[in-house]
Amino acid sequence: MDHHVADYECIERRADLEALVRDLLREDVVAFDTEADSFYHYFDKTCLVQVATRRAIFLVDPLALGGPAELAPLGAVFAAPNVQKIFHAAEYDIYVLKRDCGFKFANLFDTMVSAQLLGYPSIGLAALAERHHSVSLPKDEQRSDWSIRPLTPSQLSYAAADVAYLIPLAETLADELAAAGRRAWADEEFEALTRREWPERQFDETGYLKIKGARSMEKTALAVLRELYLLRDARAREIDRPPFKVLGNRVLLEISERQPTTAEELGAIKGVTELILRRLGREVLAAVARGRKRGHGPIPRLEGSGRRRLDRPTERRLGALKRWRARRASELALDPGVLCPNAALEAVAARSPTSDAELTRVSELKPWFVREFGSELVAVLHADGEEPSDDPEARAGGGA
Repeated sequence: MDHHVADYECIERRADLEALVRDLLREDVVAFDTEADSFYHYFDKTCLVQVATRRAIFLVDPLALGGPAELAPLGAVFAAPNVQKIFHAAEYDIYVLKRDCGFKFANLFDTMVSAQLLGYPSIGLAALAERHHSVSLPKDEQRSDWSIRPLTPSQLSYAAADVAYLIPLAETLADELAAAGRRAWADEEFEALTRREWPERQFDETGYLKIKGARSMEKTALAVLRELYLLRDARAREIDRPPFKVLGNRVLLEISERQPTTAEELGAIKGVTELILRRLGREVLAAVARGRKRGHGPIPRLEGSGRRRLDRPTERRLGALKRWRARRASELALDPGVLCPNAALEAVAARSPTSDAELTRVSELKPWFVREFGSELVAVLHADGEEPSDDPEARAGGGA
């Protein structure tokens, strides 16, 4: 296994970044990756941007430049239609870069999405680098705090390794996609990534209901959990730490179940350290008392969590679609969820379209999927001679 990583150059001055951008705009392909600090901060930010051309690697340090907004010159490269940008699992990088810098993107290639569409068993960057280049990427800095300066040599070489093989890897995957007749599928996925927009991050006050086990708690305990959850978030913002570093979910649940009324009772709970007691003890006990006093009303249904309630004909159609998907996915050596996610199959089963044209109006379906497999889906839906009908009553009739 080769562990060697190419040399890299650190970019820490505006003039050097502008010069780099001028050079990058002359390349036909550039690979990128980012490191953020969400593991260490409530208000996370882009802490490093790794850049690779065919010949060299650059580590652009936004913090040395004065903050993520100083990455602005790179915007020209991300938006340039004639420079292909390669990422592995671009979604998070694009989210962070759009949020911190408002960049626009064009001409993307995502090596992870490509590996998914090719049916690879492992789609991680390390697995791909090993499979195609027999290199073993360093893993020791995955939990690193990228916001601390100076970055260590180990962090810098880890960061450089993440882009060192992306360009040749993308070329290999592009050839495989073309050979498999799936390049158009990939291009559509990449295009969708460039257009993706995210809403402003807002704190979800009902987020405590998503904690595993919360929905089965009795009402008083749930009310206590709600107060603790709100306290944890307020504290996390105050000290700019991720909520789980203030109090873990398991500790929140335990306190909610036990509802301690004294510091001794609180301190006896596993996971409540001396430090937590000293810094937060009083506020936690106050939150417990508040929850007990206020109680909890009816539990709201989680938005978008519930599967649709399907009537029997729809369930039957969904079963047929899933059997079709299992067979097709195995013929194509694809993960069934990559071929067509459950939510999309449910939408099709519910609407029971009778033509490809109708299928294109099911927004959950990807255009390439409709193009390639639409007529098969329509055939599966109406294979049992069931008369398609827009009237759910008529459809549910007939001895259902």
